[in-house]
Amino acid sequence: MSIWEYANPRKFLQTSERVMPVLWVSSGLLMAVGLIWGFFFTPDDYRQGSTVKIIFLHVPAALMAINAWFMMLVASLIWVIRRHHVSALAAKAAAPVGIVMTLIALATGAIWGQPMWGTWWAWDPRLTSFLVLFLFYLGYIALWEAIDNPDTAADLTSILCLVGTVFAVLSRYAVNFWNQGLHQGASLSLDEKENVADAFSNPLYVCMIGFGLFFLAMVFYRTGTEIRARRIKALMARQRQEA
Repeated sequence: MSIWEYANPRKFLQTSERVMPVLWVSSGLLMAVGLIWGFFFTPDDYRQGSTVKIIFLHVPAALMAINAWFMMLVASLIWVIRRHHVSALAAKAAAPVGIVMTLIALATGAIWGQPMWGTWWAWDPRLTSFLVLFLFYLGYIALWEAIDNPDTAADLTSILCLVGTVFAVLSRYAVNFWNQGLHQGASLSLDEKENVADAFSNPLYVCMIGFGLFFLAMVFYRTGTEIRARRIKALMARQRQEA
């Protein structure tokens, strides 16, 4: 069985309808367990106090915001190379989820930054690149809505997605590219000195997995919605021609 079989809309819908219930339930359970564990059963940090617990929302949301864009890039490249409509619709479906995750990351970052830095916002390299990524999400969604021809919209948004990937990379690795800036280093690292304590990392991993499964569930759901919407438009166009 080839992965390209799922480029068939009917095959994709059949598979997603079987997978989604598992994704919804597992993501909901993991997110609930991770957030409750993180917010109520972890100690306060000796420097940041209870403010540190915002990482259980901030880090998973930021991770999903970046990875959603990379998923859109892969789907867009598949569209450009193989012209599979499901891949283009999957990229379109992922964008609203990605922009919500970006907003959550920006908002929770501001909430964390105010007591730590004394300001809601700073033109820090990672914060700035994340803000630009948010604007690319807005532009991507707006471009889809502005163009009537779906194939043309898919082509142009694929180009935009390729350009925006630069800022997705910068958002992920900005603290490695620039030493200056207020934003702390990565919360999770192979270096034990930089990695957060196990009391925080274990529930954080649970939250990250939960957010990841939730993102997959949303993409499956929204892609199915886009496929059905395209079918309805095609049927309405055919009826107008026959009338």
